[in-house]
Amino acid sequence: MLKIFTTQLQGVFSRIAGNEDFLLEDGARLLAQALVGDGRIYIHGVREMKAIEAEAVDGAEPLQKAAPLSSLTSYQELTETDRVLLVSRFSTDEEAVHTAKALKEHGMEIVAVSTIVAAETSGAASLEEIADVHIDMKLKKPLIPGEDGERFGFPSSMTALYVYYGLAFTIKEMMEELED
Repeated sequence: MLKIFTTQLQGVFSRIAGNEDFLLEDGARLLAQALVGDGRIYIHGVREMKAIEAEAVDGAEPLQKAAPLSSLTSYQELTETDRVLLVSRFSTDEEAVHTAKALKEHGMEIVAVSTIVAAETSGAASLEEIADVHIDMKLKKPLIPGEDGERFGFPSSMTALYVYYGLAFTIKEMMEELED
């Protein structure tokens, strides 16, 4: 079973690398503006996506000037040089959409990471419409088919961490080019 999971997960990673490469670069560029402009990169992960916050802030290689969005007492503390990385399982997640809308009202530029899914109700908002840059995780269903026909193994946080590292490595490259 682990072999199937690994193969399927590699397929998801390959689809992200192959189809989202320009958006990863655009997202990294937008986030890097905070570093160049003396701002901060605020990160908000919805539910299991708190893993991305933890990695960016407390991981072995923390992202430069990263802070959890929850560290603010009010969005009034945000400055025009700050940027936000918003991560959720699906693009229609109510908490993520609500947060993105509130941040947009404060003029924030947002990079969102989630799997794009169709809105269940007509006119419902979605992250890819609100964010300045949206990166699709391409993980719509669990990866392993079970004997009973049900699928299981939905590695949303692993997939989001893959996207996070794509952003972080690209930001690192951009900042090193600026230093040269």
